[in-house]
Amino acid sequence: MECKIADMRCKEVINICDGMRMGFVDDVLFNIIDGRMIALIVPGPAKLFGLFGREDDYVIPWERIMRIGDDIIIVEIKEHSRRKRDRRKWW
Repeated sequence: MECKIADMRCKEVINICDGMRMGFVDDVLFNIIDGRMIALIVPGPAKLFGLFGREDDYVIPWERIMRIGDDIIIVEIKEHSRRKRDRRKWW
């Protein structure tokens, strides 16, 4: 199965452990030295209807991705790993 990075943004991420709909893929982390995908980044939930911004992003390591389908990505995460949104960093 082939998939472009642009297509990943149209896929919803669902945690198989608790059935939580985490949201849609916002960004992808790559290791530019060997070309491997390291993690998917999904924006955190909105605070108070989005008026006060968002919570920290979910960072989903590649090892936690169970299946990538046509329109969803199933992951297995027991504890949610989050990080602050910082668009200025270049990985």
